[in-house]
Amino acid sequence: MKITLQAYLKNSVEAVNLYIKAFDAELGYNVKNEDGTFLHAEIIKDQKHIISISESNDWDKSGENMQFCLNFGKENKDKLMRAYEILKIDGNIIFPLGPCDWNEMMADLIDKFGIRWYIAL
Repeated sequence: MKITLQAYLKNSVEAVNLYIKAFDAELGYNVKNEDGTFLHAEIIKDQKHIISISESNDWDKSGENMQFCLNFGKENKDKLMRAYEILKIDGNIIFPLGPCDWNEMMADLIDKFGIRWYIAL
């Protein structure tokens, strides 16, 4: 299982450039919104994904700008599905379990304790 960080913030392009400079890193896989901001941008250091950045208009709300990301690996689809079924109970599903542009199966949800999760293969 791979664990990464995800931050939702305003001025994502500026933030990505700052983090690349601060950590002597590089921009990895990324998808831009129509307005040029980042829907998703991965910061890579020493060939490792250290953080993802996404544009958000709700960046100033406490608890809504960070996310725990777990990548289960393609061989663990059953474990991903089990985690999703448990975490969604009394939670808020932002993106239901299914495919997206960058992963064949993922979900984005807030559990009943207020923790935001991105879980994927």
